[in-house]
Amino acid sequence: MNPELKPHRAGFVSIIGKPNVGKSTLMNALVGERLSIVTSKAQTTRHRILGILNGPDFQLIYSDTPGIIQPKYELHNAMMAFVYSSLEDADVVLFVTDIYEKYDEEPVVERLRKMVDTPIILLVNKIDQADQAAVEAKLAYWQEQLPNAAEVLPISALNAFGTERVLESVLEKLPVHPEYYPKDELTDKPERFFAAEMVREKIFKLYKKEIPYSCEVTVEEFKEEDTIIHMRGVIYVERASQKGIVIGKGGEALKKVGTWAREDMEKFFAKKVFLELHVKVNENWRTDPKALSRFGYQ
Repeated sequence: MNPELKPHRAGFVSIIGKPNVGKSTLMNALVGERLSIVTSKAQTTRHRILGILNGPDFQLIYSDTPGIIQPKYELHNAMMAFVYSSLEDADVVLFVTDIYEKYDEEPVVERLRKMVDTPIILLVNKIDQADQAAVEAKLAYWQEQLPNAAEVLPISALNAFGTERVLESVLEKLPVHPEYYPKDELTDKPERFFAAEMVREKIFKLYKKEIPYSCEVTVEEFKEEDTIIHMRGVIYVERASQKGIVIGKGGEALKKVGTWAREDMEKFFAKKVFLELHVKVNENWRTDPKALSRFGYQ
């Protein structure tokens, strides 16, 4: 073996934290691709999404996870199951908080305090929104709250500030291991998943109140040709009254969702996209185990 060659490192890096602390923005910055949808609303991320970063001598498998919440119904339970399963197989944990957040004896912090065999890197995000004194005070607060953290680092995921140091820190802590996935893979999710997520992101951005949380999106037809992809997507809502709101007067709201989503899809897939969207009612799907299983939550 050539002594100049570095040993290959590979492992799973779980990104966890409360809603809206910037986990998805961080993963997109770390991977260099827009894999996770990002909106200003809480609980945008519902699944565990893997983003794979490859180098000659490493493979980092990041897991973007739903924001940590107190579950209110079955969908929330499934989302929290994704969070805790990601902790169980993590080689490194990125615990993301931000300049505003405080955690007062919450279960996740207690669990992290007991994790002595898995390196934890605590990231204080959104430091661009605070002065130096506030940042230093928050770093000191977290060093006291989570003394077993390997590092406490200030970052701005939106501006990609501090992300290089995060990468360096993760690489230092990863085990020596061959790659888990082929080196040309970027994620474990199929193309249909990302198409559906792009539609769901636009729903979060266009509609207000409960509507985004009551919607689920599936892509039921995905036919790829040389120069165009034909897709048929279905937006599921929980009540008949919501169907009319999603469609909008004269179909204008649904048309806007489709147009916005198609623009993102064409950038993502680097092809023309023909997108057909329909709206259907699946009553109370968020509390229905069968529906949740069909939508990939179990």
